[in-house]
Amino acid sequence: MLPGNLCRFRLGPYAIVTLALACAAMPASAWAAANRPRHGDLSPRLAELTKPSVRSAPPTRQAKDLSLAPKGPGSLLRQGNRVLVEVRFGRGAAAGVDDLRAAGAKIVNVSPRYQTVTVAAKPSELRQLAGVPGIRGASPVLTPSAWESTCPSGNAVSEGDVQLRAAEARAAKVGIDGGGVTVGILSDSFDQAEEAADESGPIATHQAEDVESGDLPGAANTCPGQATPVNVLDDSETEGEDEGRAMGQIVHDLAPGAQLAFATAFTSEIGFAENIEELAKPLGEGGAGAQVIVDDVSYFGEPFFQEGPVGTAVSKVTAGGVSYFSSAGNNNLIDGGREIGSWEAPEFRDTSCPAGLPPFATECMDFAPGAAADPTFGIRVSPDDTLRVDLQWAQPWNGVTTDLDAYLLNGSDEVVAKSEEFNVAETQQPFEFIPWTNTASVSQTVRLAINRCGPSCDNVTGGDTESPRLKFALLQNGGGVTATEYESSRGGDIVGPTIFGHNGGEDVTSVAAIPFNTTESPEPYSSRGPVTHHFGPVNGVTAAEPLVPAEVLSKPAVTASDCNVTTFFAFKAGPNWRFCGTSAAAPHTAAVAALMLQEEPAATPRQIRQALQEGASPIGASGPCAIGAGLVDAVEAIAALLAPDSGSPPACTPPESEPVDEGEPESPREEKNVVVNPPQVQPPQEGPGPEPQTRFVRHPAKLVRTATGAATAVFRFGASEGGVTFFCRVDKGPFHRCEPRLVRRFVLGAHVVRVFARAASGVADPTPAVFRFRVAPLE
Repeated sequence: MLPGNLCRFRLGPYAIVTLALACAAMPASAWAAANRPRHGDLSPRLAELTKPSVRSAPPTRQAKDLSLAPKGPGSLLRQGNRVLVEVRFGRGAAAGVDDLRAAGAKIVNVSPRYQTVTVAAKPSELRQLAGVPGIRGASPVLTPSAWESTCPSGNAVSEGDVQLRAAEARAAKVGIDGGGVTVGILSDSFDQAEEAADESGPIATHQAEDVESGDLPGAANTCPGQATPVNVLDDSETEGEDEGRAMGQIVHDLAPGAQLAFATAFTSEIGFAENIEELAKPLGEGGAGAQVIVDDVSYFGEPFFQEGPVGTAVSKVTAGGVSYFSSAGNNNLIDGGREIGSWEAPEFRDTSCPAGLPPFATECMDFAPGAAADPTFGIRVSPDDTLRVDLQWAQPWNGVTTDLDAYLLNGSDEVVAKSEEFNVAETQQPFEFIPWTNTASVSQTVRLAINRCGPSCDNVTGGDTESPRLKFALLQNGGGVTATEYESSRGGDIVGPTIFGHNGGEDVTSVAAIPFNTTESPEPYSSRGPVTHHFGPVNGVTAAEPLVPAEVLSKPAVTASDCNVTTFFAFKAGPNWRFCGTSAAAPHTAAVAALMLQEEPAATPRQIRQALQEGASPIGASGPCAIGAGLVDAVEAIAALLAPDSGSPPACTPPESEPVDEGEPESPREEKNVVVNPPQVQPPQEGPGPEPQTRFVRHPAKLVRTATGAATAVFRFGASEGGVTFFCRVDKGPFHRCEPRLVRRFVLGAHVVRVFARAASGVADPTPAVFRFRVAPLE
């Protein structure tokens, strides 16, 4: 029996008999009315895709109906007119392959270890797919993120060659160029793209042109020792932008004697893990024999709180002597000097749900760490940008007992996007993901709500009423979110760290980014650490044991160059194509590792990482959570490898969470109107010209009663003139710019709202309108 099949409540010991009678007497129709709709073994998004009106629609319309991005990261990963689907079996996954083929599916990957088969299926075939015996669930594969934003090196030579002193290291000793070392690369594609990544026209070069110009090794490359072509094991991602080739150019610039190999990571998370192992296999076994491997990919479902399949594969190859490098990610967000890219709470704090959620959603996360209750989290999104919310909670894969759902609400309490996976009954992964695009011409604020779907929500496939640790990250790949409601670590809540998954794995050298033309500070978008694991690694279909105490990993390890020149990727800046992001930083570091391994072939992955850290240079006043040990220095890294020091680099630790002053309950910002670097607006002074007169068009009663400890109040503001801007002040907070409609929750006690209007001429109402009221408990 599934955990959700029990009628469970938290009651005292003297309520046992009454509870049993209540469960027995409750009509089945009452449960059915509360339950989430289910679609057999298909996830809600796949079930939606099977509808004739959806499967026949253009991809952009399909994406809207599925609450997914229309293209790029967070969209359906496709192969032509098919979508990639991960099919989970209870057992016998390999034996189910023939049945899946008979249902019309194209087999992409089979993993007996994880009892998962990845298939490419037409939307019209998904219903037949769900009927295959033994299936536990089928979910779409979402497009991952690749963290891009004369001899020896060809026409386009990365400036990182000088910044990281790789050119100096090669010149210091004749023959040091990475010779004898194979560097494996994992990204989207290598030589498949026809259009430029910035959609400006046809792609500038292909592999053949890069070889002829000396920017890649190959038969047409006339430089000595560079005639061996790139060993492409798997270039099956036909929709890619050839970011893997751009990474290859960087490695070739710094380590021109190294051999290169490539395999796509865009085949599903498990397929990615298996291609890591393929690159590491000896040539005689069909692999590439790579001693160094680098990737720039993150799957949104990679676990926050333990090593996932990709991290497990990395640990396997590093145990065999392969040095592994990965981009840290481009997910850091800064507002007013605060790093706000993630939010984490020590437990699920339940409160009543906001209006607008489905009727079965009754237990929502309280985001306020203090006495106030706040069931939503405000996020401001720039125009034409896509918000990506990755929600996870601290339960191990294949040991999930709690089911959380995520929703985004607009200012009218309408759900604009949602994620309602059956985490307990089907996926057995503590993961929900929502992408939402702001199609307006101005910034918009949406509110995140998280519902716990326990027995009262879904008594058949829901979860329990436990309160696990939870975290969401805003995976923005460079920006788009300009402010959030709760942007400081308080009351046990942690704000900031965004490195996750294998990018922050124990055996991965995680690389942050710095512009090639500065040594002052890292890229503001370069993801920050640390990473904290609460469970052992995912390995098969058995739940991992808890780690006591939790394991804190200091990430990133080092920092390297980005925004360097390439022949074709990723955007045109003047006469040059430039490749920005930690995607560019990671291959720079892998190339330096190739130089180090040529100098000392017996060096272990741990020794390579330690030498890179010992030889790194400081970067301004930046700390280890942003830059690790500092800027990679090839000359010093080789010296440290040959004569190691016993010193350890400073460690990145989680931000300190300040206590909440319960004497002054925290008041969330008004209406979720989150302000970017809000100016300290003072009450207005008199000035020339007509002064707008401000008024309350709508307000609550003077006495508001509630049974929950907090009440929602709605205000509307008006003025004697049109085209005004409103500024609000709630209780003791400062004045902030606000919309004409203000909605927020107020805790028990007395409250005051002040508002004034400012005309387009700059003249403001000198006498703010004031409304006082009180929230009291029901009598």
